Amino acid sequence: MTPNLNPIAAEVRASLLERFLRYISIDTQSQEESDTYPSTSKQLDLLRLLHTELAELPLERLCLDEHGYVMAQIAPSPGLEDAPAIGFIAHVDTSPDLSGANVRPQIIESYTGSSIPLGESGYSLSPEAFPELEELIGHCLITTDGTTLLGADDKAGVAVIMTLATYLTQHPEVRHGRICIGFTPDEEVGRGVDHFDVEAFGARYAYTVDGSVEGELEYENFNAASAKLLLHGRNIHPGYAKGKMINALELWHELHAQLPQNERPEYTEGYEGFYHLIGLEGSVEEATASYIIRDHDRELFEQRKARLEHLVGAMNERYGLTVAELQLQDQYYNMREQIAPHPQLISLAEEAMRRSGVRPLIRPIRGGTDGARLSYMGLPCPNLFTGGANFHGRYEYASLEVMSRSVETLVHLVQLWGETTTTEP
Repeated sequence: MTPNLNPIAAEVRASLLERFLRYISIDTQSQEESDTYPSTSKQLDLLRLLHTELAELPLERLCLDEHGYVMAQIAPSPGLEDAPAIGFIAHVDTSPDLSGANVRPQIIESYTGSSIPLGESGYSLSPEAFPELEELIGHCLITTDGTTLLGADDKAGVAVIMTLATYLTQHPEVRHGRICIGFTPDEEVGRGVDHFDVEAFGARYAYTVDGSVEGELEYENFNAASAKLLLHGRNIHPGYAKGKMINALELWHELHAQLPQNERPEYTEGYEGFYHLIGLEGSVEEATASYIIRDHDRELFEQRKARLEHLVGAMNERYGLTVAELQLQDQYYNMREQIAPHPQLISLAEEAMRRSGVRPLIRPIRGGTDGARLSYMGLPCPNLFTGGANFHGRYEYASLEVMSRSVETLVHLVQLWGETTTTEP
């Protein structure tokens, strides 16, 4: 049986599904190597559609700017003009990790708890591999056919915010302050807010709607950096190489072996950081290795970067040559220190969830969101659940019931903020 839903979630359920399916049909995959903004022009296909759909609602300050950002505002209810302006933000792009073109979703009307074949791909979504599925028995699940990702990251969030906007304009009895809406490109490649105009957006506080399972509320994320190792070898005929050859691939292996094996993503959880090798290419002459470095603790994060610098310096000293170079670049920082001075952001979100029948689940993000960077741009921005899961791959899925509860949570959240008469706790 379909799980019981409160009246708000039940009302939006059907339109939310229709909207979500419409958005995931549009390929919006971003591209790491691109030097344009957005990184792929196809992201604008969905951004333009969102702009068109928002134009059908009685909103204020609607715009699609030259960078692809879509922004709009819902006017405050009469008498609540002085309530803090609250924002909701989601990104339209999907991960470069797997194709987002020609998504053919499967709709499981009422999940029974058994393994779900993903089309004819030979892959399946099973509770043995993904035990959290057992908590979704009776839910309507939207899955992939095994050949693409789904796009719930973050088109579930996009659909939730759009459904919220429609609901509020149809229900003026729901009293709220000014609400600001934003849709961004290129979050998946770390450039989602490169040109985001916080002042023009208009909110004092905001939430990204880019989380996963029901109740997820996140205000801690990794400190993040990218690292590129450039290894310079010396290629000599292998028959005459003794004492002369320097193999760039072996240089990489020597250096990589000195990183702690148990500090890789597959061995870590919770607050534990890691080094993650994401790319390797090369030959005897030249090799390049790309890593990402992550840690919630800022001091440990700095130590991780320093360790790589030490290994590179020590290698060059041993060889008496510059055989290794390191390019380090910080990407974003833990937003906790920016959000901690504003505890209402968390307490009101928790209360909104409880009013929606949702149990708050507070835990650190083992990744990053646009909100992490926005928090350091003067817009404190925790992250809320959407109902999607297994992001970035063929096993991605979404629960329609959890998406519906996400909409209801936002409805209660804007009411709670409307009752707040000060912008500071």
